[in-house]
Amino acid sequence: MSSESDSARPEIVAFQELSLLVRHLEDELATFRKRALAAESRIKELEALSGDEPADVVALARENADLKKRLDAATARTRQLLERVRFVRQQGGRGGEK
Repeated sequence: MSSESDSARPEIVAFQELSLLVRHLEDELATFRKRALAAESRIKELEALSGDEPADVVALARENADLKKRLDAATARTRQLLERVRFVRQQGGRGGEK
């Protein structure tokens, strides 16, 4: 019988080790679950505080892009007008000399 109890002992030890590992994993899982629930709660809280802010941010980004295009177009038109003024001055200066 001692040979049977000796062979059973490693199985019992392995089972105890496995049980201990499972308990540790359960503890870790509970910790992760608690953290995930806290994070979800915080996200909901932030969403409630921000309201429709993401839509506002998108609208502001679009408006900003539109204003940049308009500014670039106005800058280009201003440069064209400046070139025309320079040309007219040059032509006026030549005509006045004749």
